[in-house]
Amino acid sequence: MAEDSELWNVICDGPYVPTKVLEKLLFLMSKTSKEYTDADRKVVDKNFRAKKILMCGIGPEEYNRISACDAAKEIWEALQTAHEGTTQVKQFKINMLTTKFELFRMKDDESIQDMHTRFTSIINELHSLGETIPRNKLVGKILSILPSPRESKVNAITESKDLHELTIGELVGNMNTYEMKRKIDREKREPNKEK
Repeated sequence: MAEDSELWNVICDGPYVPTKVLEKLLFLMSKTSKEYTDADRKVVDKNFRAKKILMCGIGPEEYNRISACDAAKEIWEALQTAHEGTTQVKQFKINMLTTKFELFRMKDDESIQDMHTRFTSIINELHSLGETIPRNKLVGKILSILPSPRESKVNAITESKDLHELTIGELVGNMNTYEMKRKIDREKREPNKEK
């Protein structure tokens, strides 16, 4: 779409085929390339540009899957099937990832940043399959899985922030700051214990 917004339409809807009306038989027939007008050429050219962009974005092993495709739409569908699978496979992946999301927990020895990385991985996979989880549900999930030593901070955030407006980035940043302060406090107390 960044190259030319009409290219995405060619990928989704298929190539434009210039036609002419045969008046005697009253039906449409494809024009030969010699009969193309300048406008026809410009529109037909979009399929070739879309194919080029798709082909340049894949590796040699992917090229074998799509090399026989004539239209950008065919290439896109072949790549979708290869990476997302059929509708049944896609739905299975969504169900599996949704279960992973629901069962997601923070590990005891895990940092907020590491937990956030694992969490984001699940969310991004779901998003790539067309499944979007509302932001407030994501924030609520993170707050609910934080271990009990962070409970006071969770309560403070829950009471002071509007959870419908709070972003995951703000929440993770807030929790990272809290984690760093706790670490500094522990380090200050440890030398006192040795004395």
